[in-house]
Amino acid sequence: MASKYDLVVIGSGPGGYVAAIRASQLGMKVAVIEREALGGICLNWGCIPTKALLKSANVFEYINHAADYGISIGEASVDFGAVIKRSRGVAEGMSKGIQFLFRKNKIDAIMGTGKLAGKGKVEVTNAEGKKDIVEAGNIILATGARSRELPNLPIDGKKIIGYRQAMALEKQPKSMIVVGSGAIGVEFAYFYNSIGTKVTIVEYLPNIVPVEDEEVSKQLEKSFKKAGIAIMTNASVESVDTSGDVCKANVKTAKGEEILEADIVLSAVGIQTNLENLGLEETGVKTDRGRVLVDEYYKTNVDGVYAIGDIVPGPALAHVASAEGIICVEKIAGHHPEPLNYGNIPGCTYCSPEVASVGLTEKAAREQGLDIKVGKFPFSASGKASAAGAKDGFVKVIFDAKYGEFLGAHMIGANVTEMIAEVVVSRKLETTGHEIIKSVHPHPTMSEAIMEAAAAAYDEVIHL
Repeated sequence: MASKYDLVVIGSGPGGYVAAIRASQLGMKVAVIEREALGGICLNWGCIPTKALLKSANVFEYINHAADYGISIGEASVDFGAVIKRSRGVAEGMSKGIQFLFRKNKIDAIMGTGKLAGKGKVEVTNAEGKKDIVEAGNIILATGARSRELPNLPIDGKKIIGYRQAMALEKQPKSMIVVGSGAIGVEFAYFYNSIGTKVTIVEYLPNIVPVEDEEVSKQLEKSFKKAGIAIMTNASVESVDTSGDVCKANVKTAKGEEILEADIVLSAVGIQTNLENLGLEETGVKTDRGRVLVDEYYKTNVDGVYAIGDIVPGPALAHVASAEGIICVEKIAGHHPEPLNYGNIPGCTYCSPEVASVGLTEKAAREQGLDIKVGKFPFSASGKASAAGAKDGFVKVIFDAKYGEFLGAHMIGANVTEMIAEVVVSRKLETTGHEIIKSVHPHPTMSEAIMEAAAAAYDEVIHL
């Protein structure tokens, strides 16, 4: 006999599990179908374990620069296996945390692969191939995404790898080519370079982290080159010969073609949505260019079927998926949630120096014909940054010249991923530049750079 629920969520990533918990809080009987591990890619193979790896790299860097802080210690070395083991342990602990939250909120976790099977029905196939039907008043698709594969860069899991293999290699490679310089690419480039792997980044576009403000991109490139990372922009990997002991990558540049050799090639060229075998075609759910089409409350064209996260249009970010999940279930429950403002989504990259941004870049603001005021405050002028030995980077803010509207902020430096939320909240509350300047910020902190940058935009800066 089929199990019956008010809501069934297919996928337990940061969109799926958050939607399920919020639905339970709102009184629904909920089940989540997961084919691998609770928490999805983000928690098990993405956001969380990568941050554990980056922390290990960060600690190693601190030790190697201990003399800069007046501390003498012996030579340090990396136990690569132990670093990987710690990262996996952090992920496993977080996954157990989701199990606890499911028990606390009386959510049923059904392990298996889910597929739409007609109105209000989901077919679940378990690891042994046994099929069951689960019935639901509402179904949310939250199946996420995986590494995108380029035809000329097929991932074999050994010499050409994606982010999952990069997180659990058996031994540290001596050299690595990272193809693509988005968040995934630069985070792994920083991690492996900092523990002693020779790293080369190959980016097709003119700047690394190409979605960021150009000044931020240039600063990160400068910091990376200073750290010993080789960077090739306006370049593309045409093919990789993996037949020998090392990979031979044929890289096309403006000057011609050259062969790069490395132990490992990491493909970090974006993501591909997990829409296969979901029963979308049979059920008539509309998609476009690999994304499920939804309204502002994540309802598809089929009654009772919703979709959130990486599989719908919008930024493929964990915090976006969580916000979408909450809005979706609150609407299902008859509440009146405010649609998500996709213009006020923060982006964070956790390499060193960190990168964080929200809103319009200076270039985008000018292209829109806006009259703007731009302020910039370098961390070299920050007392806290100097004391911390983290003077690389800056905060850049952009305001509308007429009304003082906070149009955007772009930061690069130590801990800026912890600072960007101030700007997100300020923009949500329609805070002006003058209100930021007149809000007293604690001293000495990195965050007072936001106030100083705002003051610089209005020619009121004190410490420059």
